[in-house]
Amino acid sequence: MLLVVDVGNTNITYGVYRDEELVTNFRMMSKSPRTSDEFGIAIRELLRVNGVETEDIDGCIVSSVVPNIMYSLMSGIVKYVHEKPITVGAGIRTGIKIVTENPKEIGPDRIVDAVGAYEKYGGPVLVLDFGTATTYDLVTADGEFAAGITAPGIRISAKALWEDTAKLPEIEIRKPKSILAQETISSMQAGLVYGQIGQTEYIISQVKKEAGLDEMKVVATGGLGRIIADETDAIDVYDSTLTLDGLRLIYNKNRR
Repeated sequence: MLLVVDVGNTNITYGVYRDEELVTNFRMMSKSPRTSDEFGIAIRELLRVNGVETEDIDGCIVSSVVPNIMYSLMSGIVKYVHEKPITVGAGIRTGIKIVTENPKEIGPDRIVDAVGAYEKYGGPVLVLDFGTATTYDLVTADGEFAAGITAPGIRISAKALWEDTAKLPEIEIRKPKSILAQETISSMQAGLVYGQIGQTEYIISQVKKEAGLDEMKVVATGGLGRIIADETDAIDVYDSTLTLDGLRLIYNKNRR
C-alpha cells in the first residue's frame, strides 16, 4: 500500500492507496508542534484505527508547504512507518512542464493538483483549490503549467472579519438561505460565500478570455470547494481527492 501525505497550512491530509483505490484518508492539524515520535505514533495509530497496519505500507510520498515541520514529520514516518518518503520538489518527475517566469516559486501543492487534474481530466484545464488560499492554476493541452492566480481563502477572509472588527462574531462558513441578510451572522455568511462565488466566476471567465480557451475544463478541490462548486456552473467538476490522487500519480512516476 502507498501512504500519501499532503501538508497544508491548516491541515495535514493522509491517504492510503491499494493500487489506484483510495482505501482510507484522515487529517490532523499542521499548526500544532509535534516531535518526530508524536508524529510517528499518531500516524501509526490513525492508520490502525482505519484498518491499516504499518507493515502494509510499502511506499510513501510527501508534499509540503510548511517547511518547519518537515524534519519531525519525515523522521516520524521513517521511524514508525519504516518507509523513507519521496518528497515533491525540485528534480522530481511530474509529467508537467512549468513555463512560468520563476518555476521554483510554484508550490508543490499546486504542482500536485496540476498533475492530478491533467492526468485525470486532460488539458487544457484550470485547477481551483479552495484551501487556506484559493488558487487557480492553468495547465495547457500539452501539459504545461502556464499561469497561476492566488487569492485569499474563504477562511482567511472570515478570520479577518471577526479578528479585525470589534463586534463581528466567529461564524460557521456556509451559504445562507438568502443573500438578502437581515442579521449579522447571515450577512457575514452572504458576503463570504457569495463574494467567493463572484470572485470564482470572474477569474474563470477572465482566464478563458485571456488564454483563448473557451472550452477549457474547470476542476475544483479543497475543503470548502464543495460549497462554491454547488453554486456555480462555471466549475465543471468538484474532486475531493484530487490532491491525494496527484500524489499517487507522481509517486508512480518516481517509483524506485
